[in-house]
Amino acid sequence: MNTTLYKIPASLGRQFLFWLLMFAAARTIFLLYNLNLLNIEGIPAISALASYWYAIPLDVATAGYLLLFPLLLSIIQTFYSPRWINTVNKIYTLLAIILYTLLVTAELGIYPEWKTKMPFKVFNYLSHPSEVYDTVATSIFFTLIVIWIAFAGLSFWLYKKYFYKDIVNVPQSFIASAIAVFIILPLMFAGIRGGVQPIPINQSKSYYSTHNILNLAAVNSGFNLMISAIENYKNLGHNPFDFYPEAEAEERVNQLLFTPRDSTTVVLDTNRPNIVLLILESWSADLIESLGGEPGITPEFHELEKQGILFSGLWATGPRSEQAMGSIFAGFPAHPISSVTVQPEKFVKVPTITSRLINEGYHTSFYFGGQLMYGNIKGFILQNGFAKVVEGADFKNKVIRGKLGVHDEYVLSRQLADLNKEKQPFFSALFTLSSHAPYDQPMEEVLKWGDNERPYINSAHYTDKCLGNYFREARKQPWFKNTLFIIVADHSHNSYRNWSFTTPAYHKIPLLFYGDVIKKPFRGTKISRLSNQSDLAATLLNQLNLDASEFKWSRNLLNPYAPEFAYFSFEEGLGFVVPDGHFVYDARIDHFNEVSLPENKKDEIIKTGKSYLQVIFQKYMDL
Repeated sequence: MNTTLYKIPASLGRQFLFWLLMFAAARTIFLLYNLNLLNIEGIPAISALASYWYAIPLDVATAGYLLLFPLLLSIIQTFYSPRWINTVNKIYTLLAIILYTLLVTAELGIYPEWKTKMPFKVFNYLSHPSEVYDTVATSIFFTLIVIWIAFAGLSFWLYKKYFYKDIVNVPQSFIASAIAVFIILPLMFAGIRGGVQPIPINQSKSYYSTHNILNLAAVNSGFNLMISAIENYKNLGHNPFDFYPEAEAEERVNQLLFTPRDSTTVVLDTNRPNIVLLILESWSADLIESLGGEPGITPEFHELEKQGILFSGLWATGPRSEQAMGSIFAGFPAHPISSVTVQPEKFVKVPTITSRLINEGYHTSFYFGGQLMYGNIKGFILQNGFAKVVEGADFKNKVIRGKLGVHDEYVLSRQLADLNKEKQPFFSALFTLSSHAPYDQPMEEVLKWGDNERPYINSAHYTDKCLGNYFREARKQPWFKNTLFIIVADHSHNSYRNWSFTTPAYHKIPLLFYGDVIKKPFRGTKISRLSNQSDLAATLLNQLNLDASEFKWSRNLLNPYAPEFAYFSFEEGLGFVVPDGHFVYDARIDHFNEVSLPENKKDEIIKTGKSYLQVIFQKYMDL
C-alpha cells in the first residue's frame, strides 16, 4: 500500500486540529483573564461557553489560511520528501505560534482600555514602544509576558510531540498529489470563505450576543487582524464609508449642519478674557454626579459646576487622545481608522483655535506631564502655534512621576506658577495624565467600590482633588478675575457601569465653562443640547466675537438655533444621537449594534448619520 495516500492527509488533518485547539485555548485564556468582567456583567457560564460554538467558522477559516503553506509543502512531499522540508514546516509553525500567541496576549492587555480586538491601526503606536509599555502597569506587563512565553512554548511543544509527524522518503504518488490539489485545496478554500456562497464570511459570523465581550471572544484574533489590515490597505485612496452618491451625502450633511439664524447668547462679560483649557484624560460622564454618575467621585468638579456652565449633552467624537486634539483644537470630528493629528501633510491644512487666538494677540502655552510624541500630538501642538510647550522632561527630579510621567498636581502647579509671569491675554492648555492606566497616582485609595474600574475612579478622584487645589490657588492670582476656564475630557473610558464600548453612554463626557468672566445669571446653569467636543471651537470664538466660519464642522452651542445631534466614532463605525433616539453602526461588518429610533424616522436618520461619517472621512482624505 502506498503510505503517501494517508500520511499526507493525516499530517494536514493533525495540523488543522492543532490550530483549532490553539484557538480554543486562546479563547479560554481571554475568558479566564476577563472573568471579573464577565461576573460584573452577569454573564452566565453557558453564554460564555457558546462562544466556542460560534467561533468555529472563523477558526476554520483562520486555520485554512495558516495551512496554505504547509499544504504547499505537503504537495511537494508527495513526490519529493527530504528531511529538510519537515524542518521548514516546523520553523514556519513556530513563527506562526509566536506571532499568534503574541497577538492574543497583547489583546489581554488592550481589552480593559480599548474594549476591542487588536485593530491594524495599533501599529501606528509601535513607533514609540516605550509609550505603549508605560500605559500598562509593570506587574500586568510582565504577567502578560509570562503568559505569552508559556502559551507559545507549551503550544509548540505539544505541536511537535502530538500533532506533527515527520514525513521522510515516502513513495512518490501522483494520486496523493491529485487528492491534495483537487480535493484538499478546494475544501480548504471553502473553509477560508466560510462556504461557497458569493460573499465570504467576516467577523459578524461569530457575533451572537448582546454582550460585546462574548462576541469579541468568539471572533478569531488572527482573522480579525488580517481583515483589519486588508481593509486598511483597500482604503488607501478610497473612502471606506462610501455609502451613498457623493452629492446626496453632501446635501444631507449640509441640511444637518444648517443653522437658520446666527444668534449667540453672550455669557461672558468680556470678549478678550484669558483662556485656560484643561483637558482631562479619560473622564467619562459617569465620573460626574450631575451627568448621572455616582456622587463622591469628583466632588471638586461638582463644586465648580455651581459657578459655571455645564454642557450636559456632550459626546467625545473618538476614543483616542490624538483624535481628541484634532476635535478640540481644530473643530474637526474624529473618524475611524486614522486621525488628522498623525499626518502633518493634513493637519497643516486645518484651522485651529490657537492660531486664531494668536492673531488676536494671545500668548500661548501647553502643558503635559508625559511625552507628547505619542500619536504625534507634539507635532500637531507645535503646528497649532503654541509658543511654549512644557513636557515631562522639563520638570525637575523633585516632582513625583508615574510610569506615564509627572502627576497632575505638579503639572497644574507648574502652569499656575508660569501664568503669573505670562503676558495677558493668554491661552494656556493643559492635558492631565494621572487618570490614564496604569493609575499609579501618588494618593492612597479613597473609593472602596467600583469593582473592575476601582483603580480608574480613584485616579479620577485624585485628579479631581488636584483640580480643587488648583482652583483654590488660582483664585488668589491677579489674572483670575479675567480668565475663562474650560474643562473638557479628551475621550471617555469604561466605567463601573461597564457599558458596551459601542453604546452612546460609553462615549459621553463633561464640558464645563468656569470663571468670574461668566455673567452671574448664567452661573450654575446647564446646557443640555446634544453636542460634541468639536463644537468647542465655534462656541468659544463666537463668545469672543470672532469669525468661526472656517470651522465648518463646529457648532455654536450658545446659539439656540444651532442643529442638535451628537456623533461618535469607533474602530470602523459610528454612533449617531438625535433627540428622537440613536443608532450605532459597524461599517466593517455592516451591522447595527443598536437602533433606537421611531419607525417613521428611522431610515432618514440612519441615512443622515451615515452620510455624516462619509463626508467627514472624504474631507479628511481631501485635506
